[in-house]
Amino acid sequence: MTNILYLNYCKSLHHFIMGKIKSLNKWANAHTYLPLDILRMALGVFLFMKGINFMGNSQMLVELFAPFKNMAGGMIMIHYVAPAHFIGGILIVFGLLTRWAIIGQLPILIGAIAINFAGEMDTTNLLLASITFLVCVFFLFYGSGKRSADYYFKMQQ
Repeated sequence: MTNILYLNYCKSLHHFIMGKIKSLNKWANAHTYLPLDILRMALGVFLFMKGINFMGNSQMLVELFAPFKNMAGGMIMIHYVAPAHFIGGILIVFGLLTRWAIIGQLPILIGAIAINFAGEMDTTNLLLASITFLVCVFFLFYGSGKRSADYYFKMQQ
């Protein structure tokens, strides 16, 4: 009996979430602006360049993670950041799987903000990580907009 209730709850929760996402997409497509698409592309280029920077200078990334070196999974985090920024940046630029790409960025950005409080405070890095986090959260709700691969593929159906 409890399994049936749980399944019904999961189905209704899934229906609710998908309905909210569809309504957000409809609103975003009706209120799309070129500057927001340019901002999304700039965010993608920024993340892509950070990914390239971290791949080319992995020692800098190791030094950034120094406050978390004794945590479990510290090396996994280091190996996650550069490819996630690199691939996520490309996806965000083209507006392909934008929300999924941004979901992949959020743990990194939360960690980038936390590093400033756990280690040495660098206000420039804190400000950059905070702004990037806020822009990512905006696009998590807004979506990719009309000038994106997501919109193009949706219209092809």
